[in-house]
Amino acid sequence: MFCKLAARNVRRSFRDYGVYLLTLTFGVGLFYTFNSLDGQSAMVFLGQNGNPIVASIFVMMDVFSVFVSVVLACLILYANNFLLRRRKRELGTYLLLGLSQGQVSLILFLETGIVGIISLVLGLLVGFAASQGLSALTLSMFSIHMAEFELAFSMRALGKTILYFGIIFLIVMLFSGVQVSKAKLIDLMQGERKNEELRQRPLRVAVIQLVLGVVCLAAAYAILLTFGMAIAIAVLPVCVVMLSLGTIGSLLIFKSLSGFVMKFAQGNPRFYFTNLNLFTLRQWLSRVHTTYLSQTVICILLLLSIGITASCIGLNSTIEGNTDEQAPFDITVQNQSGDVELVDFRNLIPQDLLEWQYDALFYYNDPEITGVHEASAAVRVTDYNALLQRQGLAPYTGELPYLQEDYSEALVTGSLGLTWVVVSDETAQRLDIRRQIWCADYAVEPSEAETQILPLVQELQNDVVVRAESRLNLYADLMGSKILVLFLGLYLGFTFLLSAAAVLALQQLSQAADNTGRYHILRRLGAEEKMVARSATQQVALAFLIPLGLALVHSIVGMKAANDIIAEVGKVDTVHSTVVTTLMLLLVYGGYFLATSLTCRRMACKQR
Repeated sequence: MFCKLAARNVRRSFRDYGVYLLTLTFGVGLFYTFNSLDGQSAMVFLGQNGNPIVASIFVMMDVFSVFVSVVLACLILYANNFLLRRRKRELGTYLLLGLSQGQVSLILFLETGIVGIISLVLGLLVGFAASQGLSALTLSMFSIHMAEFELAFSMRALGKTILYFGIIFLIVMLFSGVQVSKAKLIDLMQGERKNEELRQRPLRVAVIQLVLGVVCLAAAYAILLTFGMAIAIAVLPVCVVMLSLGTIGSLLIFKSLSGFVMKFAQGNPRFYFTNLNLFTLRQWLSRVHTTYLSQTVICILLLLSIGITASCIGLNSTIEGNTDEQAPFDITVQNQSGDVELVDFRNLIPQDLLEWQYDALFYYNDPEITGVHEASAAVRVTDYNALLQRQGLAPYTGELPYLQEDYSEALVTGSLGLTWVVVSDETAQRLDIRRQIWCADYAVEPSEAETQILPLVQELQNDVVVRAESRLNLYADLMGSKILVLFLGLYLGFTFLLSAAAVLALQQLSQAADNTGRYHILRRLGAEEKMVARSATQQVALAFLIPLGLALVHSIVGMKAANDIIAEVGKVDTVHSTVVTTLMLLLVYGGYFLATSLTCRRMACKQR
């Protein structure tokens, strides 16, 4: 009987508490996605190539997974507490009908178990789909063709997800049972909370709070931009002062809203008394005195989410850009014994594997011939321009000799280890050969080409000293760090964003549930259904957009400081990081806003 009752309650509650299930599903999916790296093809590729960072990635993911599981556990407990408070009257009715507190606790225990199983299944499906997208993302970093790899399901991530969330759901079950066992019948039957009394504050108090808040934020921004991100975070006193000023400033700004908004609204009667604006503002402002602290926390969570995600995407793009600059060609082979013997690469390498190839010579620099003392090698202008043109760069047409001083763009894949001067072809004929450089681009998949080319190059070691560097190997060396930065950033960014959105959604659902009686009165007074539904949506929009707006201001300043550090490594790709962060906000934050708005509208229009 209790199992049937629990199943019926869960089925009946899905529409009203879909946000709770959405939070559980997102949490499980997020956890599985970032713990399934061991089965992804790119990680297998790194492991097979002996990249030492693979072990570090797994260790860091395990450590951060513990932190994320704690955050998600607190979030799920918060969400479950919302459900219990909403169902106090229902639980009290069970007691009035003769069920014992132990039996009511058993019903909640079974309901939590059913919801846990459903969310685990849905979350694992979402996580499996997301992990394939993450696998495609990592594969794209290595220019590996997707057809070479199959879909992979990580049993390790599956077991870890079930274990962690099984413990979380067990804690939630015990927590629910303890709450019901300690609750009094009268408290359960009078579970609907009264609206907080709206206390009018003088406008001068709100102005003072706003000014102080702006001053604190301006001081925090000045410290960050003056000292830079590295010093502001690494030096403890500076970090503490900056974070304290930023938190206090945000707190004061949110607290000043109650005085400002009401005064300005009342000063514009045409707006204040239009439709249900009066009711909407007073309902929203009546919560400011108790929610300004949570609004500050949500603003900080959004800041962390936006900042971490945008920074990791920006740094990731910078590393990728630097890698591309160091690898303009698929492969470069240096015959460092070119002064002794040259290699005929056209007869050595199968031509059907290559789309393009070029054989260039570097010469010993003789200052008496070239007139340049700063260079250690010289290259013919013909060879120099051929390598530039293949990269899509303009050929050099200036005066000769030309000393290459800008090393921001590589001439060949890998490192030459030489400083060179560009000389005319006639001048090069008077110099002694120092090194032979063979560059090529593949006509087939890089991994397929290299399995045939590299063994042939290695066989040359018996006669000459050669060094082969390929784009794929350079990617393998640098992409481990890239993956670590990207995955940890996305992991934390999604976790903080999920927490902020879920807390906001649950707060708004709680307030909408408390307002159902007031919405009923409005309809009895003649308010149309559209007005009531619009009022509910507007309250949700205010709650979601205000902390997001301040978080975006914080993020703009924070990203300016972060980009200054990233710019020291290479070119900053602000467009890519902005697009990805915006998409993440629209997906998670926008999804929660939409789900919350629809649920609150349904609650507002629900007939009593």
